[in-house]
Amino acid sequence: MPVPETNPLTPEKVALGRKLFHDTVLSRDRSLSCAGCHVPEHGFTDGRPVSVGVLGRQGERNVPVLLNRSWGRAFFWDGRTTSLEEQVVQPILNPKELDLTLEEAVERLAGDAIYAGEFRAAFGREVNAEDLARALASYVRTILAGDAAIDRYYAGDREALSPEARRGLDIFRGKGNCTACHLGPTFTDEQFHNTGVAWRDGSLRDLGRYLVTKNEFDRGAFKTPTLREVPRTAPYMHDGSIATLEEVVEFYERGGNRNPHIDGELRRLGLSDEEKQALVAFLRSLSGTIQEGRLRSSTEAERTGSASP
Repeated sequence: MPVPETNPLTPEKVALGRKLFHDTVLSRDRSLSCAGCHVPEHGFTDGRPVSVGVLGRQGERNVPVLLNRSWGRAFFWDGRTTSLEEQVVQPILNPKELDLTLEEAVERLAGDAIYAGEFRAAFGREVNAEDLARALASYVRTILAGDAAIDRYYAGDREALSPEARRGLDIFRGKGNCTACHLGPTFTDEQFHNTGVAWRDGSLRDLGRYLVTKNEFDRGAFKTPTLREVPRTAPYMHDGSIATLEEVVEFYERGGNRNPHIDGELRRLGLSDEEKQALVAFLRSLSGTIQEGRLRSSTEAERTGSASP
């Protein structure tokens, strides 16, 4: 697992980060925790089209899935951060999410004798914003998805996938061209693509990656999400505008929504109804086991098939 030298994983950091992740202390009105939007049963998203923060404030984008993110190279739909340590504090600061300054967060935690002791045990010093980020990032690195039917199939169990799902795998890798973006054990290229989801009535409703880079090629482009646990993570796309996997397949079957900046890989697929059903069957094979909150040996990781390049 890739881990920065400045924040090596330890059981103490992971336990502290897990506690913070599930505690409402980091929200303005103490009503919402990170786990309020990143729900394990939903693949660490929340089942809503877009995020809902404190006081019912509605965001603009779907809650990203937090699975196997230690292998991530960019975070958020627009890739505006490049490390988990940067990513984990942004929801705390966002007025439409937890709406708390880091100064206020540190003050609250330092004023709690239990938290103050746990920070000293994990980091050997008093509570500070950098260690708050390190603890949360350490926990997020332990949120791992694996042991899916596709993992067992790749490991040699040819009966792990149904005949229909095996046909879907062939389509996924061939006619469907899905591996142009969804590749490797994490099923994402960690890149940004304009599929036309944001294109409505002749304009882009959300400029996506362009807001970060100001590069014309990034207009309407969003990060490729992982397909791990995809049956659990509906609704789909950056705006939660597609409700089912069947609808996702139909979207790509027609080549997305045509617009001036659409990715060159997008085209009509010409899939039959049976091929569409097979592709959905394969996508359902990507759901397996989610583990979080503990450190594991490399032997155990190999046995469970968790994502690892």
